[in-house]
Amino acid sequence: MSPQEVEFRSGGETVRADLYLPEGDGPHAVVVMAGGWCYVKELRQPQYAAEFVRRGFAVLIFDYRRIGASDGEPRQHLDPWDQIEDYRNAITYLETRSDIDADRIGVWGISYSGGHVLILGAIDPRVKVIVSNVPVIEGYTNMWRVHGTERFRKLREAILEDRRKRFETGEYGYIAMSATPTGPDAELATWPLDEVKVVFDELKRTQAPRHEHRSTLASVELLMQYDATPYAKRLVNKPTMMIVANEDDITLWDLETNVYDSIPSSDKRLVVLPSTSHMTLYSNLTALDLAAKAAGTWFSEHLAERPTVASRIVEFSGE
Repeated sequence: MSPQEVEFRSGGETVRADLYLPEGDGPHAVVVMAGGWCYVKELRQPQYAAEFVRRGFAVLIFDYRRIGASDGEPRQHLDPWDQIEDYRNAITYLETRSDIDADRIGVWGISYSGGHVLILGAIDPRVKVIVSNVPVIEGYTNMWRVHGTERFRKLREAILEDRRKRFETGEYGYIAMSATPTGPDAELATWPLDEVKVVFDELKRTQAPRHEHRSTLASVELLMQYDATPYAKRLVNKPTMMIVANEDDITLWDLETNVYDSIPSSDKRLVVLPSTSHMTLYSNLTALDLAAKAAGTWFSEHLAERPTVASRIVEFSGE
């Protein structure tokens, strides 16, 4: 399955993407995909895409601006609202293609982008279907719980000091994506878990050489201002699947299920992967395959045909 290499503009930068097309002339329904924290488009996402293409969908996987193959400075600066805007510009690009059905667009996200797609579904009417995998929901609470109180205090101090230095010099400071949290003077990292580093080091070696295991410290500050919760309440008539790992203590399964419960639509589905942690979805292909098949089924149910009002809304006749 070889993709077309395509590009589009977003925020004044060139964003690069891989477009996978199924057999046939189209126009095809499409799933738009982007990754989580420090992801590049080659990192695990093509394995999900293969399931969607097998079901007859086109798939666009893109690198956010400032990441991977895409342009932009400072490198590895992760602004969630820029990333959401990149998703929206990806959708606009797809609207220009004759081989894509602009009335059948779904979005897929994982981890950080799992939260992004909930926001996207609430703010962009072109999004018809959502699949959110183990999403980041509320960054401040997430950082507090994964770091613990003392290290969280140090993280906040480092962010504040970086802001002061950036004011003086204009230069961005950096922080590791993950590191082993041993001892009081251990290196600060955004996700301070050894399993994260082990898995991502292997993925960089085997399939995603453009992955950089760091971000700007300002990215973490933005993460701590991030909250997808209010947007979920606006998904009134937007088919939404949330995939949760029942042992996820990285993006926090309880925050995920609370947000799922707040989605007012009756057209939603919660998939709980048993005996699965957040990182299992990257290291265990059986868990990944289950998540991909669940998402593929959801897209097949809701994107295979053009949507109609009658199929989405049960109207009260007054009788």
